[in-house]
Amino acid sequence: MTFIDTHCHLYDEAFDADRDDAVQRALDTGVTTMLLPDIDSTSTPALDALYNAYPQHFRRMTGLHPTSVKEDYEDELQHVHDRLISPTEKFIAVGEIGMDLYWDRTFEAQQREVLKTQLQWATDLDLPVCLHIRKAHNEVFALLREINRPVWRGVMHCFGGSVQEAQRALEMGFHLGIGGVVTFKNATMAEVVKAAPLDRLLLETDAPYLSPVPHRGQRNESSYIPLIAQKVADLRGISLAEVADVTTASAAELFSL
Repeated sequence: MTFIDTHCHLYDEAFDADRDDAVQRALDTGVTTMLLPDIDSTSTPALDALYNAYPQHFRRMTGLHPTSVKEDYEDELQHVHDRLISPTEKFIAVGEIGMDLYWDRTFEAQQREVLKTQLQWATDLDLPVCLHIRKAHNEVFALLREINRPVWRGVMHCFGGSVQEAQRALEMGFHLGIGGVVTFKNATMAEVVKAAPLDRLLLETDAPYLSPVPHRGQRNESSYIPLIAQKVADLRGISLAEVADVTTASAAELFSL
């Protein structure tokens, strides 16, 4: 069985002491491909370094994360745009982008503008998007309706909405990113996983964050993808192999891997 971790930050400083070992552990558990979303210009050098060290196992995205939308957001957007149009660079998606209103709404208007701009770039370049949405589902859905694109290509990363919100996302064309939260006791994500079509679910860790049980509260890493996959299999009453096959095929198709 092979798996794809569709969202991880193995370039994060949390892995500075054992990054190569973490990569090897992932490969040993069948996670042969790992997708790297960007955050902002400060994270780009570490992301690129990891990608260049293991080009056969990593693929890159580029984008401005909503929590990095501050006073200098125009400069940060230019950084993303320069990368996207570079003739020597290759990216599989625009991400991670979105809206995050969990902590405060100081830059809500700017987050909306930045998201709209990056969605347009993705459309122009025919790239999928990786959406980060936290306490902002209504706002993002409203923006997507406003743009009025017939069908979207992308994933709602670390999906945390209701079954109804999942249905809205699926109707728009999005995949749902399923991570360690689905393994938590009384997780509402269990209902989403049971209700959504299997071929619209993608496996992800969001490492180093949101470790699945039995590693909850510890650093997350890509080698834990099979734990998430097993929970999906258990919830749906199917084999681990089927989850691996279908989610890997879906990720490969969406991101043109």
